[in-house]
Amino acid sequence: MDAARHAVAVSACDQMVIEEPLRLDSGAVLAPITIAYKTYGRLNRDRSNAILICHALTGDQYVLGPHPVTDKPGWWETMVGPGMPLDTERYFIICPNVLGGCMGTTGPAHDDPITGRPYGLTFPVITIRDMVRVQALVVDSLGIGDLFCVIGGSMGGMLVLEWATTLKERVFSAVPIAASVRHSAQNIAFHEVGRQAIMADPDWCGGEYQRTGRRPERGLAVARMAAHITYLSEAALHRKFGRRLQNREQLSFAFADPDFQVESYLRHQGSSFVERFDANSYLYISRAMDYFDLAADHGGTLTAALQGSRARFCVVSFSSDWLFPTAESREIVRALNAIAGNVSFVEIASDKGHDAFLLDEPEFFATITGFLNGAAEHRGLARR
Repeated sequence: MDAARHAVAVSACDQMVIEEPLRLDSGAVLAPITIAYKTYGRLNRDRSNAILICHALTGDQYVLGPHPVTDKPGWWETMVGPGMPLDTERYFIICPNVLGGCMGTTGPAHDDPITGRPYGLTFPVITIRDMVRVQALVVDSLGIGDLFCVIGGSMGGMLVLEWATTLKERVFSAVPIAASVRHSAQNIAFHEVGRQAIMADPDWCGGEYQRTGRRPERGLAVARMAAHITYLSEAALHRKFGRRLQNREQLSFAFADPDFQVESYLRHQGSSFVERFDANSYLYISRAMDYFDLAADHGGTLTAALQGSRARFCVVSFSSDWLFPTAESREIVRALNAIAGNVSFVEIASDKGHDAFLLDEPEFFATITGFLNGAAEHRGLARR
């Protein structure tokens, strides 16, 4: 890691508590709500340089490390820091843990103030729009009127699109990465496999495992393994593993230990994931992604949903992403073109699959840097 990256001004993980009840899309009312977030860099005098990062399903607020649970680097250290595309010497970066999460923001693992016990499945079902409402409370608390940019990949891209439509007057530029305006049937199916794996684990205890001191680690690990396959491409899997054996010269003709390297890799992904993530949070957040449909409240018409957005958009996809394929990004671009929106679009040639936005992709870095530089010029942000 570049030593300069350690020099960024980083806050401790901040928390705010909202006592006022928040009405959710489901009709339920939630209160109080604790929101955990981190900030990086410094807010300028006129509060015009704030960038909101929206994390993906299994992400959190720790874009820069070390992570407090795993002690690993932050999940977007390729993008955030001094001299990086999201330059902390120029921009003020905010990243909240989403509603329903398990890294400090209120979710199913938190105590219900009425019962004094963890919510479990009594926690109300949430939506992407509910998450955005909570993120906006963080932005409000920091005294920021409108955001210079909202950026995120995967579920983070869904949050970006929701910001740009429901809070359109507060977004100067928007960068949805490897995202879509709705989940496909295939994506819903993969999520359902993961949820069923969790709920089939005897240690799930009907969602009340925290009251019993048990954890559905096996089910959550399988959910992570199934999902992780969708984040990679066939080419990436073949390049990394092929059919190479794991610490053996011949097949074991057994099941307990992995024969193939790819099996060992997936088992590691599953076992390490359960250290930092809550099973019920996985159920709630994946369901929120499945429910997301940007056009649903606008007669099913995407142009109507985007109408009136003043944001400058940069839509990014990756050529080998089969979870959120380029065709779904082009749908966003076509809708914005139809309403004369300000939009640029880049498909990055990569064989790394959906997770390419988290990896070392020079063309992707150059795209984001160039777009933000252009947006900053129009915004009147001085270079440092």
